[in-house]
Amino acid sequence: MGSEEAPLLLSAPGVEGCPGCSMDRRKASSKGRIPYKELFFVGITTLASSLPITCLFPFMYSMVRDFYIAKTEEDIGFYAGFLAASYMVGRAITATFWGILADRIGRKPVITFSILSVVIFNTLFGLSATYWMAITTRFVLGALNGLLAPIKAYCIEVCQIEHQALGLSLVNTAWALGLIVGPALGGFLAQPTEKYPHIFSEDSVFGRFPYLLPCLSVSAVAAVVLISCTWLPETIHKHTVPEKGTKIVKAFSAEEGCWNSPRRKSLLQNWPWMSTMLPYCFFSLHDTAYSEILSLWAVSDRKYGGLNFSTKDIGEVLAMAGASLLVYQLIIYRWVHKMLGTVNSSRVASAVSIVVLATYPFMTYLSGVKLSFALYSAAMMKSALATTIITGICLLQNNAVCQEQRGTANGISTTAMSFFKSIAPVGAGALFSWAQKRQDATFLPDDQVVFVVLNLVQLLGLIFTFEPFLVLPALPE
Repeated sequence: MGSEEAPLLLSAPGVEGCPGCSMDRRKASSKGRIPYKELFFVGITTLASSLPITCLFPFMYSMVRDFYIAKTEEDIGFYAGFLAASYMVGRAITATFWGILADRIGRKPVITFSILSVVIFNTLFGLSATYWMAITTRFVLGALNGLLAPIKAYCIEVCQIEHQALGLSLVNTAWALGLIVGPALGGFLAQPTEKYPHIFSEDSVFGRFPYLLPCLSVSAVAAVVLISCTWLPETIHKHTVPEKGTKIVKAFSAEEGCWNSPRRKSLLQNWPWMSTMLPYCFFSLHDTAYSEILSLWAVSDRKYGGLNFSTKDIGEVLAMAGASLLVYQLIIYRWVHKMLGTVNSSRVASAVSIVVLATYPFMTYLSGVKLSFALYSAAMMKSALATTIITGICLLQNNAVCQEQRGTANGISTTAMSFFKSIAPVGAGALFSWAQKRQDATFLPDDQVVFVVLNLVQLLGLIFTFEPFLVLPALPE
């Protein structure tokens, strides 16, 4: 019976004036077409949201030191961890609210407001005169930036099934671009009066606020993206379905296979979706802790087991990693996903990631070109592997729920993920500070213990991608 109804129903006009029906008609009439316009919006909005996070990495260490909050050099990592975590704490508190709101009023209003919050509060962060002002502005920015949940839902809703992996991977591609632009802005534009004294005077506003320039640059990018949100098409259905129109909506929802499906039940009863939460949280915890450790470890002194890099050097490393990730996402990832599948690609990437991370402690024995090559190569591989893992888990999450629950589901997963990400910088900073105080330990001295703990977290995430912990969602009928 469904096969007899489908041709008639797919050509039905739907509800006039409903943006969700309009998007469904566009998808039904363009089988096989990649929605370049919609995915372009996904890319630039995700980029604008990621820059305030990635921009901080190169100058986080020196910013804490400038605030004189750390009494010793070893304590800087501890306080830097709280600074990095404040954004994630704010996001963890409000992410579910933004996801529910995106299901109620639409994806576009939440996305637009999130970008506006970046423009305002990222600028205020650059004007921070004290450590506590920096913590507060980062916390508020994280609380008001509710973009991640609706943008993931949006990716799924503008793409046909065969392009959903591409859509979600574009979120990570934009993050990769953020890893190029953000650290470059942070590394090259922070403390401009010291780096470019012939351009910026000590008496200027940039002399008083040495980290304002990169923040202003990020806010300028976000302002341009905010204007472009005017043309962002909505995807959510804004109408009630009368009895006579039920078959039309069934036809439009058939692609997702969720009409009268168990996936329409409470999210807490949806075990395929629930089972993805643990690996998602552990992998997110690992990625954030890794980013924190990499920046602190690279710029710390050689006598503490670090590499003695400058903020400019670590900015270049992160930019190179981001550039390679951009190439990987646009060219290679689709083939990896096609060959290995969603789950196996995540498992293989996680296992290889453990091997790559195990090489980091041995880089302290290198110097010059060999050190640079080793760190660049490892950082590039690590970024590509991490995005393969997270994209696969996100694809499982979004295919396990229906559209009317997708914003809420992504909001809840973002809350859980952000909670783990807020723990990660604090834990990583404390672990790093503790490791620097045990240089002469017999078992895993100095920073070796840091990378062992990171690999244990990655191993836990890998274990939770296997049965009975992970339950795969049923295929659409």
